[in-house]
Amino acid sequence: FFNEEDYIRLKDTYILDMKKMALAKPDMLVLHPLPRVNEIATEVDSDPRAVYFKQAQFGVYIRMALIMKLLEVV
Repeated sequence: FFNEEDYIRLKDTYILDMKKMALAKPDMLVLHPLPRVNEIATEVDSDPRAVYFKQAQFGVYIRMALIMKLLEVV
């Protein structure tokens, strides 16, 4: 955003909710680096296409593996 006024005016415009999910393709996946504040409605969590929690968990494993590799533990 170019200024705070634009941010305040538009901040709640782009929120993914179930209404938008209904328009999406059935094989679409929703990824997000989290936290999802004002970007994804909590109602989307129950949709099987919402895989951001799984994405976050896999990120933990990747970071663990990278640290182990850097420390030459593996």
